[in-house]
Amino acid sequence: MTEPPTQHSHRPPHPPSPPFPGTGGTHGHTTVPLDSTAQLLTRVTAQLSTQLSLVSRNGTRRPMDRTRPPAAAGGPPSPYAPGDAPPTLLVVAHGSRDPRALRTVLALLDRVRDLRPGLDVRLGHIELNRPLLPDTLDGLRGADAVLVPLLLGRGHHVKHDLPAAAAAAPFVRTRIAAPLGPHPLLVEALYGRLVEAGWGAADQGDRHTAVVLAAAGSRDPDSAQDTRRTARMLEERLGGVPVVPAYASAASPTVPAALRRLAARGRHRTFVASYFTAPGRFASAAAGAAPRAAALPLGAHPAMARLLLHRYDQAVSATAPAQAVRLLASA
Repeated sequence: MTEPPTQHSHRPPHPPSPPFPGTGGTHGHTTVPLDSTAQLLTRVTAQLSTQLSLVSRNGTRRPMDRTRPPAAAGGPPSPYAPGDAPPTLLVVAHGSRDPRALRTVLALLDRVRDLRPGLDVRLGHIELNRPLLPDTLDGLRGADAVLVPLLLGRGHHVKHDLPAAAAAAPFVRTRIAAPLGPHPLLVEALYGRLVEAGWGAADQGDRHTAVVLAAAGSRDPDSAQDTRRTARMLEERLGGVPVVPAYASAASPTVPAALRRLAARGRHRTFVASYFTAPGRFASAAAGAAPRAAALPLGAHPAMARLLLHRYDQAVSATAPAQAVRLLASA
């Protein structure tokens, strides 16, 4: 709740001017009164520029949620002119029959909106949940959009389903961002979930401890490579404790098989890190195989929200709006 302003018995001779760049009273700087014609002209020009930025070229007023460029929130310099609407951030989730999945994704999108107020953030699913991706694209006719996959590696959905959906919507100027992984922010989210599940400093030096990184699995070798790279990054984050990737489908080893192999090597204190974006059938199966409490899926962890915006910013900065669909390399 916002506190009411403190009342002072002494008032300055002039009302304080609104904060200017470099002199803003709301950022720890002193507000300067208007004591010269030059300052007055500067103020009038600034206010006029602000008002003009709210008006589109056709004379209509821009929606307030489309007037803030990405650079204002700490992102890279925007390729769009001041006042122009940045592209919509269209998060593409897989979809799940588990009702917790949709609630989790919506909570994650709320975190993204909190980090970047004013950015148009929308959701589309590949299957199983509404809104489906084609329906969300249909609601963006004539707009620019960056499709950011809520997917962890370069599998079939990223390589085929997303480009196909974008190609089927030529009425939207689209670009496709890189999948979320591998990336250090994912590792931070995985580490945070492990700590919540009971991982402690003592586990880092215990020769009986290991971690199974439970992932969905894919027949695409690039997807498996991305998961292995994330496992190596998490192993480094855990101080060298072995991290073994395992899969719920389409690849081996399975989570139970990985746990048995680790036990045979004397690694009886084993954690399962859930490399899933949201709860679902695969995440539940992996957790059920864990000999102790398994970590929760990545979900709405703060690092996930930051990573979605990072992938969006990469795509926005890579090129100005274009008709072509571009799949950015993972970085």
